[in-house]
Amino acid sequence: MATDSPRPVGDKLVTVFGGSGFIGRHVVRALARDGWRVRVAVRRPDLAGHLQPLGGVGQIVATQANLRFPASVAQAAKGSDVVVNLVGILAESGKQRFEAVQAEGPRIVAEAAKAAGATRFVQMSAIGADRQSKALYGKTKAAGEEAAQAVYPDATILRPSIVFGPEDQFFNKFAAMARMSPALPLIGGGKTRFQPVFVGDVARAVALAVSGKTKGGVYELGGPDVMTFRQILEYVLDETNRDRLLVNLPFGLAKAQAKILQLLPNAPLTVDQVAMLETDNVVSEDARDAGRTLAGLGIEPASASAIVPSYLWRFRRTGQFGKARVAEKVG
Repeated sequence: MATDSPRPVGDKLVTVFGGSGFIGRHVVRALARDGWRVRVAVRRPDLAGHLQPLGGVGQIVATQANLRFPASVAQAAKGSDVVVNLVGILAESGKQRFEAVQAEGPRIVAEAAKAAGATRFVQMSAIGADRQSKALYGKTKAAGEEAAQAVYPDATILRPSIVFGPEDQFFNKFAAMARMSPALPLIGGGKTRFQPVFVGDVARAVALAVSGKTKGGVYELGGPDVMTFRQILEYVLDETNRDRLLVNLPFGLAKAQAKILQLLPNAPLTVDQVAMLETDNVVSEDARDAGRTLAGLGIEPASASAIVPSYLWRFRRTGQFGKARVAEKVG
């Protein structure tokens, strides 16, 4: 992340849809540091008060918008110079469906941005976005990219790998599981590869795109280390000082279990998530060759080993006074 002093607040306005979530709060902070006036469009502005301290007085303002009601989206986008769409879900629940949020949503936001006169559009996607994906998550992410580019041909599309940070739903999730369960599942044998990327680096990439430092098109964002699913679980166990059995779970059996688990509130695993694990989640050679990566944007990515221990310590039996068994075991 940027370490220089915040810039004076200018007169340019950026509207960030979905700016109150895990990635969103870091994006809002990065944009505020760059001197933008930031409007955060969320379903519940009354729950976005935590964003106010990230900028100066009056610099960050929350407003109501819901992708299911295009008129609210159009109202939120009014007067924007740039619009960023971060809205996405990891699993379906209630009225939050992949098709509505990730496939149709970007079109609604992009059309509102165009009508408002915004000159740039930034769409958050994910590595794995592919019309041919076995997962509905990946299919709808790809559809959302296409929808955004149909309205803004020069839109910047950002595809991060698994994003980590203090509030993440990845390292924290497995650390919490290890605290309660005697065994952790190695879905598909734990061979799926990931390239975890720090949320602060993703936020910096968004800020550069908002400022017009990208060339448009697709950028793939990954950290410095490629880790298999097995290595990630082993790393979490080492950092939290837990001894747990790692049990191989074939994809077929994992899907059968997920059919039951996804019926539970806050489902710990869904069939779609298992399908996502059947494909590696790493930056492609094409993206690297084209310079459409963090390095290509001039960002030196932080490693998981430099950041994750700062928040996984709370899962150790003795908290911050307990030491990891293996220091910086990554890769």
